[in-house]
Amino acid sequence: MSTCELPDVTLHYEVFGAGPRVLFFNGSGATLATSAPLINALAKNCEVLAHDQRGLGKTSIPDGPYTMAQYAADGAALLDHVGWDTCMVVGISFGGMVAQEFAVTWPQRVTRLVLLCTSAGGEAGSSYPLHELATLPPDERMEKTLLITDRRYTPEWLAEHPFDAELVKMRKDAASIPKSDAVLKGEMLQLQARVGHNVASRLHNIVCPTYVTAGRYDDLAPVSNSEQIVQRIPDAQLSVYEGGHMFTAQDRQAILDIREFLATGERAVRL
Repeated sequence: MSTCELPDVTLHYEVFGAGPRVLFFNGSGATLATSAPLINALAKNCEVLAHDQRGLGKTSIPDGPYTMAQYAADGAALLDHVGWDTCMVVGISFGGMVAQEFAVTWPQRVTRLVLLCTSAGGEAGSSYPLHELATLPPDERMEKTLLITDRRYTPEWLAEHPFDAELVKMRKDAASIPKSDAVLKGEMLQLQARVGHNVASRLHNIVCPTYVTAGRYDDLAPVSNSEQIVQRIPDAQLSVYEGGHMFTAQDRQAILDIREFLATGERAVRL
């Protein structure tokens, strides 16, 4: 276990794989443990620096509120800690929001940028307000979560698609595990930080080649939001994959295309 001690938080981080350097920002409520499949996929041909973001996993849970600028600053401090001046940056969902905040604040540190199923906020469109789901009864909350994750996820559709049904089962099993008050606090502070996310007017500051990827059936971060991001970044391309918010697991081509971009700078265009 490696840690980075900052004035208000202790970040738990790990480095995976070898090759071109990548800073990875995780999604809402996600930790190094829960995102191991995606991190390991990226680490097949890259050296991936990933951390449990403030309030989550093995990282400490400082008092809130948290801001997107803090999450991005944590990433910059982690780069300083490990001695990386520049690197590629990959962010998924909430991590994509942090990655955008990072890239508009420190554009000179980002050599390539990958944004997965995310939003810029403001006039460019926001992701679904997940903090509002906390007010729903558990069964209703899970049903709504599944449908925004992939709008096809009705009982009838899942009955005919066993792979996706297994993804849903895994998600339900994970949601059924009791969480401590501290874990719930950290997760809610992260969700509240999303509310103020808005980098739409600053995306032109991103000067590196950018690859924006999205799931066709995602209602948490709709494809239209990715289209808005691409319109605002000078050197950006979009690919859309056959899946929802979990498209990296649903469409194998997505990871292959992302790894190709990280390795060579070549971007497939799939719409």
